[in-house]
Amino acid sequence: MQHLRVMPIVEGYGDVAAVPILIRRICTELLVDVVPHVLAPIRQPRNRLLNDVEGCLGNAANLAVGKLRQHYVRDAKDLILILVDADESCAAQLGPDTLVKATSHRSDADIAVVFAVMEYETWFVAGAASLAEFLTIDDTESLPTDPERQRCKKKWIEERFRRPKYSESVDQPLMTAAMDLTLCRRQSPSFDRLCRELERRVAE
Repeated sequence: MQHLRVMPIVEGYGDVAAVPILIRRICTELLVDVVPHVLAPIRQPRNRLLNDVEGCLGNAANLAVGKLRQHYVRDAKDLILILVDADESCAAQLGPDTLVKATSHRSDADIAVVFAVMEYETWFVAGAASLAEFLTIDDTESLPTDPERQRCKKKWIEERFRRPKYSESVDQPLMTAAMDLTLCRRQSPSFDRLCRELERRVAE
């Protein structure tokens, strides 16, 4: 068994609750012989984090290293995972730029940067067929097969949500626990990238 300790850095309150669930599910359901140890995420506003406003990114990276040291697991591989929404920006450019900034602060740490294209909720669109408990889908509606290119965002989820209002802090972790990861990975390149980042650390 390979032990993987992950210290997430995220942007939203919903992410704080949902991302640990997501990482644990990926490790136990999609990877082989992996025991995940996911620490409570560090939350920072997206703009401050990506632009390193007042050293925000560096401070988050330093805090992440400190937390990993406090939660020692023998023979575990450590990873700092920066997971934020791409929104309207180009993830292919943002990812490398953010990684360079983060590693300039902590060159001694293993850091991965993943941008959800367009938003975290876009991953729910990718797995919408498995989320009937939360979404009302018309029988005549064709579900998006390429939600990132089709620019499906939170609004797509909100318009089909069964309850009166979608709440990130309440519903994001619940939907993360329920969605079909294999389906999501097949239809979302950015989600596949997250899986590959975790997989690569185990393979190493």
